[in-house]
Amino acid sequence: MTQLMGRPILESPGGPGGRPALADLLTGMRTALVGLAVVGAPVLALWVASPYAEDGAAAVTRLAGVLWLLGHGAPVLRGPTDAPLTVTPLLLGVLAVARLHRVAAGVAARRGLRSRWGGPVAVWAGYCAVAVGVTLHCAGGGLFRSRVLLDVLAVALVAGLATAAGARSAAVPEVPVDSPLDRLPPPYRPVDAVPTVRAAALAAGAGLVAAGGLLVVSSAVLDAVAGGGRGMALLGSGPAALVGLVLLALVLLPNAVLWGTAYALGPGFAVGTGTVVSPAGTALGPVPEFPLFALLPADGPGGWRLAVSALPLLAGVVPAVLLGRAAAGRRLPGRAGERPEPWPPAATAVAALAAALSVGAGAAVLGWLSGGALAGERLAWVGPVPWTGPVAAGWIALVAVPGALLVRYRTLGPAGGVGVYARLVRHVRRGALALRAGTYALVLRLSGVGVGSAGGPGPDERDPVDRVDQDD
Repeated sequence: MTQLMGRPILESPGGPGGRPALADLLTGMRTALVGLAVVGAPVLALWVASPYAEDGAAAVTRLAGVLWLLGHGAPVLRGPTDAPLTVTPLLLGVLAVARLHRVAAGVAARRGLRSRWGGPVAVWAGYCAVAVGVTLHCAGGGLFRSRVLLDVLAVALVAGLATAAGARSAAVPEVPVDSPLDRLPPPYRPVDAVPTVRAAALAAGAGLVAAGGLLVVSSAVLDAVAGGGRGMALLGSGPAALVGLVLLALVLLPNAVLWGTAYALGPGFAVGTGTVVSPAGTALGPVPEFPLFALLPADGPGGWRLAVSALPLLAGVVPAVLLGRAAAGRRLPGRAGERPEPWPPAATAVAALAAALSVGAGAAVLGWLSGGALAGERLAWVGPVPWTGPVAAGWIALVAVPGALLVRYRTLGPAGGVGVYARLVRHVRRGALALRAGTYALVLRLSGVGVGSAGGPGPDERDPVDRVDQDD
């Protein structure tokens, strides 16, 4: 009797302390509903506060559902012409993925991966069940309509990736995976370089994103101070419209930052077919009236805007330092153990190229996710141009490869123990002293005083260049 009372009521047959699959299924549904409530609460509040609201509650809930679907990258239709709308509000997407990742990690840590239908799989199924209901509700009439099959597949794919990543992060122990760098020949193989390359790529990516954010903030300040307030002119339609536009601009702010990153890299971005916004010049036609679009530069050549191309170069400095120190045998903090062997110069260059390629791949994926279609025909694509990723890899490689080699030689030095910096200082000193000695000898000859007529130089009258050699 005591043993029966001590056992948990909800227990799966897979092992002690487990939970039934129904509980995990409900956890997934609750995760989706919480995300839907985060999106729907401001929409409903604006509808209540609007004095001229003509749509009913069903239309408002459909709008909230469409925004939730767009946050997962699901395509929707807009207007009576069924114009495609595929721009993903990245802020909503990041919130959804982060919450799913955390919930899946917690469920996997409590339950484990022993059950076939329970744990993260049930969480994913519950999340997709809510997505099916939302797409069916948004498939009716209205300004925005869902595409049931495509939208469910898009939500299922994003939820599956986030859930799998969360479950994998909770798996102990983690199975080591050989990287392509470990399969290279010894002269080109950086030993244990994966953590350092990952840190360098993240540092370079953070630098590029910071450059994009700086451009967005600078454009907003210039528009407010010297541009006539084009963005603020769009916000004069009443308090409800003001709050709605500000919230919409907020959820699209990560997209704008990535567009600013593409601008700093050089290729820029497009706001419709046949348009380009880049440091070299801007060619725009009519654009939608939206506060973020009011920050676009005016048509014409770039001029002084070409100076923003220096920002990607600055983003490659930190990766160069990290890789150079690692190549010299200094690992990142937290790496205990004896001092590892330095990497060869070729291996150092390979590690820097690997970090640059990683940044390029990430820039290509994020640039594609931040863009999309706002309508058909002319606005069939807005966002970074397709070659933003290769250009990002080239910028980072241009700085990281020679920078890492320079930091390696500066930290390690040649076999004789004198570093590149010390040798450079010695050569500069030798040149300066030789110039001074030649100038002194020329002055003595012009003045008619013999050089060395007193029997040769004394101990303190040696050639300064010789003194430098003996001091070194």
